[in-house]
Amino acid sequence: MPTADAVKLSEILKGVSRDPFAVLGMHHVTEGTGKAKKKCVAIRAYLPRAEAVTAKDAQTGETFGLSPDQGGEGLFEAVIKDRKEFFRYTLEITFDDGGSFTTADPYCFKPTVSEHDAYLFNEGRLHGLYGTLGAHPTELEGFRGTRFCVWAPNAKRVSVVGDFNGWDGRRHQMRMIGLSGLWEIFVPLVGEGDRYKYEIHSFVDTVYLKSDPVAFQAERPPRTASVVCGLGGYEWGDGDWMERREGQRPHKGPMSIYEVHLGSWARTPEGGYLSYADLASGILRHVLDMGYTHIELMPVCEHPFDGSWGYQVTGFFAATSRYGTPWDFMAFVDGFHRAGIGVILDWVPAHFPKDAAGLARFDGTALYEHHDWRLGEHRQWGTHVFNFGRREVRDFLVSNALFWLEAYHLDGLRVDAVSTMLYLDHQKRPGEWLPNKWGGKENLDAIEFLRELNVAVFGRFKGVIMAAEESTAWGGVTRPTYLGGLGFSFKWNMGWMNDFLKYLALDPIHRKYNHNLVTFSIMYAMDENFILVLSHDEVVHGKRSMLEKVRGDYWQRFATVRAAYAFMFGHPGKKLLFMGNDIGHFIEWNYAESLDWHLLGYEMHGKFAGYMRELLHMYKDSRPMYEMDGSYEGFEWIDCNNADDSVVSFMRMAEDRGDLLVFICNFTPVVHRGYRVGLPRGGRYVEALNSDDARFGGSGVTNGDVWAEGWGIHGRAHSAAIDVPPLGAVILRPA
Repeated sequence: MPTADAVKLSEILKGVSRDPFAVLGMHHVTEGTGKAKKKCVAIRAYLPRAEAVTAKDAQTGETFGLSPDQGGEGLFEAVIKDRKEFFRYTLEITFDDGGSFTTADPYCFKPTVSEHDAYLFNEGRLHGLYGTLGAHPTELEGFRGTRFCVWAPNAKRVSVVGDFNGWDGRRHQMRMIGLSGLWEIFVPLVGEGDRYKYEIHSFVDTVYLKSDPVAFQAERPPRTASVVCGLGGYEWGDGDWMERREGQRPHKGPMSIYEVHLGSWARTPEGGYLSYADLASGILRHVLDMGYTHIELMPVCEHPFDGSWGYQVTGFFAATSRYGTPWDFMAFVDGFHRAGIGVILDWVPAHFPKDAAGLARFDGTALYEHHDWRLGEHRQWGTHVFNFGRREVRDFLVSNALFWLEAYHLDGLRVDAVSTMLYLDHQKRPGEWLPNKWGGKENLDAIEFLRELNVAVFGRFKGVIMAAEESTAWGGVTRPTYLGGLGFSFKWNMGWMNDFLKYLALDPIHRKYNHNLVTFSIMYAMDENFILVLSHDEVVHGKRSMLEKVRGDYWQRFATVRAAYAFMFGHPGKKLLFMGNDIGHFIEWNYAESLDWHLLGYEMHGKFAGYMRELLHMYKDSRPMYEMDGSYEGFEWIDCNNADDSVVSFMRMAEDRGDLLVFICNFTPVVHRGYRVGLPRGGRYVEALNSDDARFGGSGVTNGDVWAEGWGIHGRAHSAAIDVPPLGAVILRPA
């Protein structure tokens, strides 16, 4: 190529060029010397394994043969002396294996990333970066193809490779936009369904392949290639739901969440995965029948290892292909919305795995993570920690949260492992962490990221929820950011969960000595907007199922769990139950197997499911059980001091305080006949629910109507004598 710059040409051949467009494609050159010197155009191509290349004017049809460079190596050039202006053209390429095709020249197109977007990205303010980065099928200058963009600021060269170029990194070398670290190229003829990766030549001259961090689709694991996907074309039918959602106040409404792991909710008879469509059909029937208001999906972002349950993500923008396509997942969400059920996604911004194809050391450096392992690794999980202090990384994560809410119409995110983000020393031994600039253990960068995240989400979407899995005493998790809080709408109540499960695991005779485990949570129940959770983490890794956690014989286990759920649904806070908890699953959850749905064929499990159905529907239909979750005006103890009998009684009130419920819970196998309970007013009360009803598998100690007499007790002017069942709960409502 005598007209090309020798140094820049050498960089392309060595695979270290940051701007192959400076050499390849169509360029102005000068021919001749002196007065004979004139401007003309040259077309240059680098096509290893090509034997012949012809350029064809897209308008006139005139052809120009490109001559191979004498040095070989796939270099071709044509100097067109009678043309002074650029023109649109195609390349007709014949390869050494006899194959041929015609395409536009990737190196004749202007940059597909604006300098403004690159600037915003580097500033951490391109919160819709998924519209710029990644692979986007599009049309440029009349040619169909795909524009690619990836962030790799420290790479010497980045190429996009795939089936369309024989996975040859020499073919489609990308250019960097200024000093932004963003590399881009438009590749004609590449479209929906084509597989690709990025070939990265690092600063230490290693060459390796990486999946696209912003790919919308990926191959089915264990394969790791990204797939070109435009996400367009789905016609949503949830307009009414989305409109209603904007006017909702989640804190004032019912929220009973069914937590689901899609890979083990149910499986095919051969043990394979069900499709998104089949899962939607089955889960939706169950959720509507039982009376849940929401489902929460354990992570569906693409992940290679089933045993991570989805928490070791490699494709943050890709719905896992295990169960179908992105459009299948859209239909999944759409179906729930049409039926009036919200969909929440478990989202993982705290860490990512060290898989070679993923984010780890993406461009040969610690790009998404910290270089120092004391900041950049979570050794207990064998993962990297995001560098929340880097603006581009924060932008990546904030954009990812917005993407799921926008592209898939999700109703909220449960943010995983917030505690590990807030504290630099969380689950680390001395010497395994570094203090912040003030010498403290708080992760200042992560705190700012979480605030930025919630401001961005609530600034764009109304009626959604952001729930933090946060297990420490960090203050203000659900306080607004403008008041110094983190800005979440809800926090998982891990303290209540740990105390309550510890209490239930005790022999009933010892519960009176640990009565505080069942009462203490009310002391802080209004400090945050809480969700009471009995999640997947509580029925795995030797922790045993709910039925196995409690003491007693077969009957007593069911009775105890029925009473426990009544107490849980009476306690202030929204509710979350993991799949299987509502049918009395006997064994621990196994991510690789289906739930034991056959248990519903057994009498006690069928009756237990019937009890949970009534409790869930009662919760959804009873304002006192949810309307004042965040205020002590919605809760009053009647008697929290009867440790000897292990009985607690309390009231829940609606916002107008006229609508109320009375809960009496007995956590011993002793029947209390004529147990007197103080009541707020006289008159008739009806037994709204009794966990000991024979139709639920109980012993039948029930009350029917209850009359409040003018006999004061528990500081109240009225009271009633109630038969309190063994290991049971009674819920009364004023007639």
